[in-house]
Amino acid sequence: QTLTRVPLIEPSSDLSPEMMGIFAWVTEMEGSVPNHFKVELNFPEFFVAKLGATKVLWEMGELTMSEIQQIGIAISQANGCAYCTAAFCTIWNFGLGASVTEVEELLKEGLNCRQSDRERAMLHYSLKVNKDPGNVTDEDINALRDAGFGEKGIIQITHLVSDFSSYNTLNLALDTEYDYDAIWKATDHIS
Repeated sequence: QTLTRVPLIEPSSDLSPEMMGIFAWVTEMEGSVPNHFKVELNFPEFFVAKLGATKVLWEMGELTMSEIQQIGIAISQANGCAYCTAAFCTIWNFGLGASVTEVEELLKEGLNCRQSDRERAMLHYSLKVNKDPGNVTDEDINALRDAGFGEKGIIQITHLVSDFSSYNTLNLALDTEYDYDAIWKATDHIS
């Protein structure tokens, strides 16, 4: 078992109300405070700013919370981040009520398992932006519009890819100790 490359700092009762709110939210969505958040507490000022931006992306755009988690799973899996893949699987399953079967299908089959044009277009675009953003075409953007996304949604998806990628980078580089259910650890199916 590997240990995270920086200390895992346990949340304490002397945290700011803003930080306590973040920890209450993650506990509601995931059942406990994950190691990723304990890593982030090594730089609490950035943690608050980063999570504030993530909160805007998750709450103020066009996408549903379920769609957001699907993007998080797809991007994290494509980037080989088992930690983040599991985090977004947990939120989608535990926090939002997606069935284990639905989550497993996304892990194994990727965008091909999604029944709606909206979800397939969203995931196709997300994976393309993640892999090669300079190769995005007008056709890719028009496919999102045809699937029902407005300009705000297109911007939201693009920023979500970047946001999820940054979490992947942090957890991969610092080797954040895995603390999720082993069922979500698969990282080699979505491409």
